[in-house]
Amino acid sequence: MEETIKFQLNGKKTEALIDPGQTLLWVLRNHFGLTGTKFGCGMGFCGSCTVLIDNEPVRSCQLSVGEAAGKNIVTIEGLSSDGKLHPVQKAFVEHDSLQCGYCTPGMIMNATGLLLKNPSPTVEEIKKGMEDNYCRCGAHKRIIEAVQTASKDMKGGK
Repeated sequence: MEETIKFQLNGKKTEALIDPGQTLLWVLRNHFGLTGTKFGCGMGFCGSCTVLIDNEPVRSCQLSVGEAAGKNIVTIEGLSSDGKLHPVQKAFVEHDSLQCGYCTPGMIMNATGLLLKNPSPTVEEIKKGMEDNYCRCGAHKRIIEAVQTASKDMKGGK
């Protein structure tokens, strides 16, 4: 049975008449056309579907849209503002942390959530915070460097 589900999506009040049991991942992709959030394993292990919900990284394949009601959801499409990349997006580009790009949106969203919680993570804290996002291309060193750069940029270069 469909219900009206309301939430903030990329800074805008949003509502959808939808089955509340559908996963947030498929609602974002199919209902709202936000295809930057990727389907990977479908079990919450790979991190390709990561979005921010109330500034926390969440696997959208494991959350129903009904559970997201009333929350603030940010997808990769909602990170940039006024045509400018978010510092994490910019750092991933600068450090060539993209390679095939499939895992990148989830990596960026997870890194953003990490930096919102811990603006000055150590290399070990970055590794720990990013370890559940899988990248098969082997860009791990560049991903860590990108998170370090974004950390500085988000603090105004300090």
